[in-house]
Amino acid sequence: MSSPVQRATKLFVRTFGTTADACYQAPGRINLMGEHTDYNEGFVLPAAINFRVVIAAKRRDDKVFRAVTDIAPDEFIEWNFGDEGVQATGVCWANYLKCFTSALAQSGLEANGLDIAIVSDIPIESGFSSSSALEIAFGSALNDAHQLHLSPLAVAQIAQRGEYNYMGRTCGMKDQMISALAEQNQALLIDCLDLDYEAVAIPESLSLIIIHSGKYACEVQQKYQQRKHECQQVAEHLGLESLRHVKLNQLHEIEAELSTQLYRRAKHVITENRRTQNAARALEQCNIKKLSSLMAESHQSMRDDFEMSIPELDKLVDIVKACIGERGGVRLTGSGFGGSVVALVEHELTDDVVYAVESEYLKATGIEAQVYLCSAASAASRIDT
Repeated sequence: MSSPVQRATKLFVRTFGTTADACYQAPGRINLMGEHTDYNEGFVLPAAINFRVVIAAKRRDDKVFRAVTDIAPDEFIEWNFGDEGVQATGVCWANYLKCFTSALAQSGLEANGLDIAIVSDIPIESGFSSSSALEIAFGSALNDAHQLHLSPLAVAQIAQRGEYNYMGRTCGMKDQMISALAEQNQALLIDCLDLDYEAVAIPESLSLIIIHSGKYACEVQQKYQQRKHECQQVAEHLGLESLRHVKLNQLHEIEAELSTQLYRRAKHVITENRRTQNAARALEQCNIKKLSSLMAESHQSMRDDFEMSIPELDKLVDIVKACIGERGGVRLTGSGFGGSVVALVEHELTDDVVYAVESEYLKATGIEAQVYLCSAASAASRIDT
């Protein structure tokens, strides 16, 4: 089977009748700890994974962008820099490209166009952030082809700004940052208050396993906005802009003044921030027992306090936990309400986990889970053809 680079190169030649100047790749991601903490100016611990978007690109001397993708090879998209049209409301793949050029133009920077062909091996709608990988691969191609001299963090910021303003999507910086800044075999501990970050090594003794439940979340933006509003209500009650600096004892002091639901939402965010920082330290110290406990606590908090789990995800966590005990951790990952769980387990238990999931989950739910054995990958980069 041909590689994504080979497929992108062939698609480019077939579409444009010439060869690309270079290819660019950006990885998808998984979040190891820190859910719904980013918009509360807290901490997240994502890792890039070895599934990626690849773009074959050729620079143009005008302002025209032309794009094709193997996902929809009959769709040929064309637009001019700074003329992306009105705010997009759909999730068409082309909008993730237009949102980047729109944000770039609004920032006052100028860029000529590109011809691009896009391929991806990132599973769609599985919580791997294929959309952010597409934005970062495209932004990296544009940045390099026209020598804009943007840092990887600046590329990530423009991508997030474009998605927020052009597409009207509420999102933090986690997904774009990890795709633009990741290091091989490392996670990143990101402080969403000031975008400071540090690399955290993932122990060589652990396998990274992602298991999709077969249940796809619906109305995620609506539920996301509701949770965000609930967190903001608690912050405003305390006279603060966010929950970032709230301590658990402070929350306890005002518990009687809050509804049970608001109290639980804030409790999750406050304790998840602490767990995320502690998980980074546990990884650095190769303290797998501590990591196991933190991931279990995180899932329980997401299930009970933030109410973002579903029975199928809980079942997957139970199956994996029964296999690994304290020799690894497992938890829901991503926005929730469907999607995947992530597990870090000792290598010798990998086959046991896969077998247990394939046999027990189908029997319990009637659904076949998708198991992905991953590794922590490096950030977006140019691939010379």
